[in-house]
Amino acid sequence: MPALRRVGVLRTLLSMTSIASVKPSLQPAGHLLVQCLLEQGTTHVFGVPGESYLAALDGFHQHRDAIEFVTCRQEGGAAFMAEAHGKLTGRPGVCFVTRGPGATNASIGVHVAFQDSTPMVLLVGDVARDMRDREAFQALDYTHFFGPGTQGMAKRVERIDDATRLPEYIARAFATALNGRPGPVVLVLPEDLLAEHVPSTLKPLPKVQAAPAWSDPGALRDLRALLLASQRPMVIAGGGGWTPQSAQALQRFADNWQLSVGTAFRFQDLFDNHHALYAGDVGIGPNPALAQRVKEADLLLVIGARLGEMTTNGYTLIQAPVAAQRLVHIHGGADELNRVYQPTLAIHSTMDAAARSLEVLTAPPEVPWRDWAHAAHADYLAWSDPSTPSPAWPAPAANRLGHADMAALMALANELMPADAVWTNGAGNFAGWLHRYHRYSGLGAGHKTQLAPTAGAMGYGVPAGIAAAIASGRPVFTMAGDGDFLMNGQELATAVQHGARVIVVLLNNGLYGTIRMHQEREYPSRSAAAGSTLHNPDFAALARAYGLHGVRVSDGPAALLALRDAVASPRSSLIEVMLDPQVITTRTNLQAITDASLQKI
Repeated sequence: MPALRRVGVLRTLLSMTSIASVKPSLQPAGHLLVQCLLEQGTTHVFGVPGESYLAALDGFHQHRDAIEFVTCRQEGGAAFMAEAHGKLTGRPGVCFVTRGPGATNASIGVHVAFQDSTPMVLLVGDVARDMRDREAFQALDYTHFFGPGTQGMAKRVERIDDATRLPEYIARAFATALNGRPGPVVLVLPEDLLAEHVPSTLKPLPKVQAAPAWSDPGALRDLRALLLASQRPMVIAGGGGWTPQSAQALQRFADNWQLSVGTAFRFQDLFDNHHALYAGDVGIGPNPALAQRVKEADLLLVIGARLGEMTTNGYTLIQAPVAAQRLVHIHGGADELNRVYQPTLAIHSTMDAAARSLEVLTAPPEVPWRDWAHAAHADYLAWSDPSTPSPAWPAPAANRLGHADMAALMALANELMPADAVWTNGAGNFAGWLHRYHRYSGLGAGHKTQLAPTAGAMGYGVPAGIAAAIASGRPVFTMAGDGDFLMNGQELATAVQHGARVIVVLLNNGLYGTIRMHQEREYPSRSAAAGSTLHNPDFAALARAYGLHGVRVSDGPAALLALRDAVASPRSSLIEVMLDPQVITTRTNLQAITDASLQKI
């Protein structure tokens, strides 16, 4: 080869080498997505794998030492786990599902996150961009389905069509989930977008934090004036956005002013239940004495709760739209204020900011309601005392579990479970035993300890408990009903696969008990009432098939012994408690409900 030609070839090779040296390396967008989740502090993602997001699954594999993809058995269970993780940590829980059926199955968890004001992000792998608007396989219009806004299930629904904007969309999703009233966000990710290669120089945006909304100083002065003019003020605390620090500040505010504090439906762990000012939970079937105190209060200070149907007992404890009591409503979401209730004073503030403002609100040396507030706590202690069963329930026969035995079971659980244990339940009358007889230490003690759906979704407790055990390693006590358990009991396989230790107490009365109660109230003496009778499997045997310790008990002493064994065991356990169908609530029995209904006919 002539010398001149050799020089030309050498220059060409050097030029190509130079170009290669400055050309950025590439990575799948699915890997960038996982990096963005990591930057937001995500440690666990709950989901059911799908072919629509294989590139993201590969990203989870690449970063497996920093983030865990928790393989669930059904998308509803996965979404419940993500929602529970959001409740537990205060950061958005993340769920990843495939298109169509995967997203529709997961919608129940999105709905719970919305009604419970829980930060959550649902990622949906979708059809490729070139198949859009052709009703391709499993295609769905997610914006219409999840319907952002107060009439939908999500705060925001967005589809990403430009892979280079993934950092922007992920950061915005987390910011939206956290800011104002916390809630769920849905991001739709086309399959081909996740597989597309993007420059490795693309980096995630920094971790977002919730932006505080501070109370107006003038509104705080007005609140103080209202307190000074009242005789029977009461606090109702609830909703999302609380931290241990804000819960502690709330307690100091209550101490300073000697205020009686109730908690909204299924937010019992916001305030120390042992505190001398705790009045109980304002939820379904509340302590009648507490319900009367709410009605008698001349000032209600509602902090964080949105005052839904359950907390207001069907809008009877607090009349809508104008309450009989003077009402101060403090909420982190501006859209929630004045939406249902027209309060005397509305204050837009996030919980941290509100609690910090309230704890420095100067109290007078003496207040006229001190004895009234302490009497409310005495009412709560009497109501939650497991040694004093309701007189509406006759003494149980020796060969079956009755009211007193269930109360005793809860008393033993309270004694055996450690202070940082997480207590979970789904929906149904069975949850009343946990709500009435367990006394939470309060979020101010440093731990979120109650995971329960204010949306009333059945099947929540088992996956929520498993998520808590996986993410935190803390002890978990789950109470489930027979109908409730069968909606997501398959997630016990997830618990075993991921090494989560849980204790499940399953109450089996062969009924959709809440529905049967309503049937007897509205259509009494239908012994074979349609729809509410269940033919159940052997739940203890089913638990053993999943790899748990499973035991069935049918009397009080055996139940107590089984619980002691479960707490002492290093394995997950399921205790199936055969419960008389007459044991329908903590306050009464099924026959009494039937008799009362017949007397009205």
